[in-house]
Amino acid sequence: MALSRLRNPVISRIASSLFRARFLSSYTLPRSLSRTSNVESSFKDLNGSWLRSNSLSTVIGVYCTSSKLKLIGVRHFSSADVPEHTVLGMPALSPTMSQGNIAKWKKKEGDKVEVGDILCEIETDKATLEFECLEEGFLAKILVPEGSKDVPVGQPIAVMVEDEENIQKIPSTLGSGSEVEEKTAHQDVRNSEKEEEHSSINNNAADLPPHNVIGMPALSPTMNQGNIFKWRKKEGDKIEVGDVICEIETDKATLEFESLEDGYLAKILAPEGSKDVAVGQPIAVTVEDPDDVEAVKTSVGSGSTVKKQQPTNRESKSDIKEKKSGFTKISPSAKLLISEYGLDASALKASGPHGTLLKGDVLAAIESGKGSSKIFSSKKKSSPQTSPQKSSSVRPESMTHPQQSDSFEDLPNTQIRKVIARRLLESKQTTPHLYLSTDVILDPLLSFRKELKEKHDVKVSVNDIVIKAVAIALKNVPEANAYWDVAKGEIILCDSVDISIAVATEKGLMTPIVRNADQKSISSISSEVKQLAEKARAGKLLPNEFQGGTFSISNLGMFPIDQFCAIINPPQAGILAVGRGNKFVEPVVGSDGIERPAVVTKMNLTLSADHRVFDGKVGGAFFSVLQSNFSDIRRLLL
Repeated sequence: MALSRLRNPVISRIASSLFRARFLSSYTLPRSLSRTSNVESSFKDLNGSWLRSNSLSTVIGVYCTSSKLKLIGVRHFSSADVPEHTVLGMPALSPTMSQGNIAKWKKKEGDKVEVGDILCEIETDKATLEFECLEEGFLAKILVPEGSKDVPVGQPIAVMVEDEENIQKIPSTLGSGSEVEEKTAHQDVRNSEKEEEHSSINNNAADLPPHNVIGMPALSPTMNQGNIFKWRKKEGDKIEVGDVICEIETDKATLEFESLEDGYLAKILAPEGSKDVAVGQPIAVTVEDPDDVEAVKTSVGSGSTVKKQQPTNRESKSDIKEKKSGFTKISPSAKLLISEYGLDASALKASGPHGTLLKGDVLAAIESGKGSSKIFSSKKKSSPQTSPQKSSSVRPESMTHPQQSDSFEDLPNTQIRKVIARRLLESKQTTPHLYLSTDVILDPLLSFRKELKEKHDVKVSVNDIVIKAVAIALKNVPEANAYWDVAKGEIILCDSVDISIAVATEKGLMTPIVRNADQKSISSISSEVKQLAEKARAGKLLPNEFQGGTFSISNLGMFPIDQFCAIINPPQAGILAVGRGNKFVEPVVGSDGIERPAVVTKMNLTLSADHRVFDGKVGGAFFSVLQSNFSDIRRLLL
């Protein structure tokens, strides 16, 4: 496989250093990691007062997708006057939610709360949803009153206690100035967890010689995980500066990972073929002295590294125990879903506090097929010899649940396709799409293309001329060559016209860029597009060849597609969908001023535009200039 080499240093997302965290024999952590040891001693209570050294705070909560909860709160165990209590934070009830409004509290201060009870109604950016409680207890204090607006996600909204007698012990000042401390506490705990992962490479690091821990680098702006495609170096090999250590499959292409230091590869933590390795996760350990290779290789055990290499296949003892014992509690919505889908409850895994089975657990099981119904589980376990018994056990439920086919094939997604799927969904959810469509007469373009081939022996495609026509239109209408700055909340005009071209590859859709397309000739554009398309299909595109762009073109004219609507590629504000040319019979005014029927070739163009940038006036001006470019090809030569 042809590869692209990333020669410039890339900033990794590891907080400690570039691509690596160095651990010396004294095991002194870098400054950026020193906050781990201070998490407990410097933790603040919600009152803003410092907790004593013998206090402890632990995060409790549930990660969510779509309608499931994202953040619940922090439980505080303190020797101070404040009793043990749980702080509930504003949950993220939708992927785009950053704040919400407290529409109504369903529970009052002092009320007993059961698992699954509705605490309050929260108005999000999508709808008004109910906030279910995941633990039993008593609502001791409401920090955000009913009717509060624009409450940020994660901000404390209520305090719960387990014992009723502790309600009165919660001070009335609890919650004042707590937002900053609460967020800091979460960040510190998250940092400590991340740092513990790096430090867990060896629990007795003081016995190790000086070594470098190499983490999975971030090789593109959108990369948050990658696959180890191939290791170029083996354990014990000498490494020079610039040597390729391994090949990493990113969300864009397969790139070579070069070493930035001399040394020896002592231990490979993520073996060849590892999938979905998170950015920053350790993948290898290097040493400076060859005599230290064996010491590191034997000391760095496989216990912690196996968990990091294969998180999807990992099963801890607690997981096995949960599978055997099932769940101890179940939310009402989860119970309803189990009943509706006829699922085998004993096969479901609970992720809620105290073994609570949540609605999200059931939905995830339905999606993955793991939460199979008793019908299909018995079908799989039964042998051909016991088929009569199997059919008799299936018959009662088959009346209500039609039997599904077991023949299917799982196609693993590449990193590129995963990122494409995520970004397309994000674009449709966060970008207001405006669709404008028009037909252009293609005959002048076809005549011009034929003339170039016959008289000048220059072969260009229809798409090459479309790129030039669009680039000139963007130059003449600069308001269309812009994007929306979310942080500033304003339109930013682009200085150059850089056209992204959609190219289909085996790994997914790539968008190489023709930069300054308005300043290049059609033949130059044609040559550059061919080179970029070949590199995209071979996985050899460099980051600067596919990152950026001010406008996109997606052409399906080579297929029987008359018209389609493309999805905007953020942060760009527009993408033009080009259909195939079709012949129509229309009245055409001749040179003598008489209308006669004639055959004309028309092509449909559909613009998907960010309505925050494009309004009807800008879109109309863009299409007017574009139609003029197609009707008079000489405009492209000016």
